[in-house]
Amino acid sequence: MIFDFPSTKISKKIAKKYGYNEFVIRRWLNFFGSEVEKIVEAFEKGIPKYIRINTIKTNDEKILERLEMRGFKLKKTEISYCYEVSVEPYSIGSTPEFLMGYYYVMDKSSCVPPLVLDPKPGEIVLDLAASPGGKTTMLSMLMKNRGVVIAVESKEDRIEPLIDNVHRMGAINVAVIKMDGREIGKLGIEFDKVLLDAPCSGEGVIFKDPERKKTMCAEDIKFCSSLQKELILAAFDVLKPDGILVYSTCTLTPEENEMVVDHLLSKRSAVLEEIPFGDKALNFGNPEVNKARRFYPHKHKTAGFFVAKIRKLS
Repeated sequence: MIFDFPSTKISKKIAKKYGYNEFVIRRWLNFFGSEVEKIVEAFEKGIPKYIRINTIKTNDEKILERLEMRGFKLKKTEISYCYEVSVEPYSIGSTPEFLMGYYYVMDKSSCVPPLVLDPKPGEIVLDLAASPGGKTTMLSMLMKNRGVVIAVESKEDRIEPLIDNVHRMGAINVAVIKMDGREIGKLGIEFDKVLLDAPCSGEGVIFKDPERKKTMCAEDIKFCSSLQKELILAAFDVLKPDGILVYSTCTLTPEENEMVVDHLLSKRSAVLEEIPFGDKALNFGNPEVNKARRFYPHKHKTAGFFVAKIRKLS
């Protein structure tokens, strides 16, 4: 099901003012009501830049001191290891410290899924749709480089950036595999934990790709939602009993978020667990799905993001 709604004067006005496809604004008004213009304005303004400290190679105190010597100013966020770049004299992705893998430039919201998954040293962990590797290498870091992270990526042109980042960040417990994530069961491995940061329509990162606000359409959502439902079932099925799956996207569409999680719950024996960050998920009739969390640019200073933590019942 793809939600669409009748045109309104308000949606036409906002769409014209900010250069959006009215299809996007019309839907947002029905999901987010009076918050819509705040969301749009936050995207137009731009989201702060963030870095995630890599404790495989350094610690917060050391890297902050080095970056401040170079003229950068960083502010601690509510998310562990994540700092907002408040003053950037030049690109923070161009420092020697970045090239040496002391930190990774990634959105604050993107740090949440690995933290919520909470992988432990010695576990066998799957990162499905892993490139470019920000979350993959954070999983490795949280595991103290012990155990195994299987990083799966289906697209040939995304394999090299993933491998480069794994090497740069010193994540020696990561194995990269090129395969379609829907076929992960063929490996014959049971995982303690799985992270699925699913391919999505990208509504939540319009600030990075402004063309999306003009080109976004129902077919994008249908395609992504269908793929996500296949991937989440495949990811869940390779979990050990009592294992944890974290599902996330950088989109605002419920068809790719709440409805994908609800699809899993209707097909498999699972429950959601609470997440200590973000706003409650949208309510589409299943109270279990409300335990998932959303992140909004105007409230959390992040990309539009969705995270659900799912436990497999034995």
